[in-house]
Amino acid sequence: MRYLTTSEVAERYRTAESTVRYWRQIKKGPRGIKVGKRVLYPEAELLRYERTLIAGQEEWGLAS
Repeated sequence: MRYLTTSEVAERYRTAESTVRYWRQIKKGPRGIKVGKRVLYPEAELLRYERTLIAGQEEWGLAS
């Protein structure tokens, strides 16, 4: 399983790292796991999150 850093997630979604950290703080966006002091995001979790956005199950995300 591949894990992405906050920086890599921000790059993937074309946003700032601070935005990814904010999503985590308010419990929105893909779920990360804490490994020591680092937060890592399993690639499978990013795919799951993207599927929920596409299916319209998340209250925010894709522009209409």
